[in-house]
Amino acid sequence: MATSIEFQDVLEKMRLELRRGVIVIAVLGQLREEHYGYSLRKSLEDKGLPMDEGTLYPLIRRLQKQGLLDSEWRVESNRKKRFYQLNVLGLDVLTALSEEWQAMNVTIHRILD
Repeated sequence: MATSIEFQDVLEKMRLELRRGVIVIAVLGQLREEHYGYSLRKSLEDKGLPMDEGTLYPLIRRLQKQGLLDSEWRVESNRKKRFYQLNVLGLDVLTALSEEWQAMNVTIHRILD
């Protein structure tokens, strides 16, 4: 029988794997509206998906490099901030991933029921 520590270790690793799979969809979904890094992070946290900067900022850079985001530097509250938003390609990718997510979710519910 597994010890409580073994169970917690395995569970935490599995949670991280599961979370990695949904973070991209969550970030793309939030970027249907314009955000700068901190506002995006706060918005995700307010909706129940806290994320540290070391995860979020590299992901934003990767999504932009993949051509899914447009960005613009602006001064707001006397600070220079980079604002991000989905472009047409990003919206198309989000739509396709959302459809895939919904289909997978139905399948997983069938398997677990």
